Amino acid sequence: MKKTIGHRGVDPTGETTYKKTTSSALKGAIQLGITHTVGSLSQKAERDVLMQDFYVVESIFFPSEGSNLTPAHHHGDFRFKTYAPIAFRYFRELFGIRPDDYLYSLCNDPLIELSNSGASGSIFYVSSDDEFIIKTVQHKEAEFLQKLLPGYFMNLNQNKRTLLPKFYGLYCVQAGGKNIRIVVMNNLLPCSVPMHLKYDLKGSTYKRRASPKEREKGVPTYKDLDFMQDMPEGIQLEPDNYNALSKTIQRDCLLLQSFKIMDYSLLVGIHNVDQACRERLGDSRGAEGAVTPDQRRPQAQKALYSTAMESIQGEARGKGTLDNTGFGWGGIPARSSKGERLLVYIGIIDILQSYRFIKKLEHSWKALVHDGDTVSVHRPGFYAERFQRFMCSTVFKKMVKSSPSKKSRSGCQSVVRRLPMGSNGPSSHTLSDPRLLYRTHLTQPDTDADNGQL
Repeated sequence: MKKTIGHRGVDPTGETTYKKTTSSALKGAIQLGITHTVGSLSQKAERDVLMQDFYVVESIFFPSEGSNLTPAHHHGDFRFKTYAPIAFRYFRELFGIRPDDYLYSLCNDPLIELSNSGASGSIFYVSSDDEFIIKTVQHKEAEFLQKLLPGYFMNLNQNKRTLLPKFYGLYCVQAGGKNIRIVVMNNLLPCSVPMHLKYDLKGSTYKRRASPKEREKGVPTYKDLDFMQDMPEGIQLEPDNYNALSKTIQRDCLLLQSFKIMDYSLLVGIHNVDQACRERLGDSRGAEGAVTPDQRRPQAQKALYSTAMESIQGEARGKGTLDNTGFGWGGIPARSSKGERLLVYIGIIDILQSYRFIKKLEHSWKALVHDGDTVSVHRPGFYAERFQRFMCSTVFKKMVKSSPSKKSRSGCQSVVRRLPMGSNGPSSHTLSDPRLLYRTHLTQPDTDADNGQL
């Protein structure tokens, strides 16, 4: 039986489809199109980006029998569009991505389809070297990104240290009378580093719990209420890293507020170093030693400022090497409340979906009635402030040196084991600035939280 989620479906043979185009045909069209557009771009002289460059759309037809410009192929006729090619070439150069590296990553080996796609019905592909993510986007999202480009250009020129998505290309495959728009971005969660926990955090508690279906996955994407239950004492960072991260989140939120963007999330992937050591050694005592992500990791990343650590510090430390700080893997070194060593991978996601949030609220009186926060959804400043407050107080904490004899808090639970609903965790945290306290408006258990997708 054929199943569909949004535009994503499965054909009778079991292959994923998107707008009735098979995944294999879509991957082939993407690789042919990008190979052509990057090659033709290399013929154009380097120059400054002009305002009109943001609005250029180039188009090339790929008949299956081939032409004097395109090779023959077996994917069926399609047209490939490239948006703002000169502007995106500049963005790639800004992050140190050479044209041949971009081509090699995306087009030399088959793209890998990610099975854990989002609820939006998008398809995600990752390049074989773990460097880039390709995501299908809706027409409105692509249109919104086009409008953002001049401001995005201005921001990247001023500041490369950002947790915002790094957009490297926007394209469209026209096949079977349908437009399939795709965006190429940085890969936040490297496949070669196993994530023990993953969270999608917004700073809201209304319907912010992973659904039962999500929890059945190998590595579920949990939400805000789950985080507060799992890690009531947050993720402990060294003071310098905490300050750098807080500053980066503040700067990014200010930019998103200026674009009137809301409903974005912080994607947090946690690799537990000590747990990985125990898993590898089969020893419950753990091990003190080198970080142990998957040894299949490719060579040093091509893109600058692309790892979580570089995004907050702005310097490429430890590329291609590995020490017990985790710099070589790009994660931010951290500790759990139990003292376990963690590597944290983070990035702000879903910045192109603001329009969906507003539309949903316009048709949802229930959200307005039940969630006191959402009465202010038309003020992006409110969303940004709540997001920043939650991340910098509830999620991330500045590490405080404590006496070895100090008794550990009884409310602290294992990062991995899930607390039963209704159990009591710590009710307060020690913060250097009391203004950062996150005060939840949740006054009773959220019985239908599993169904929410806000």
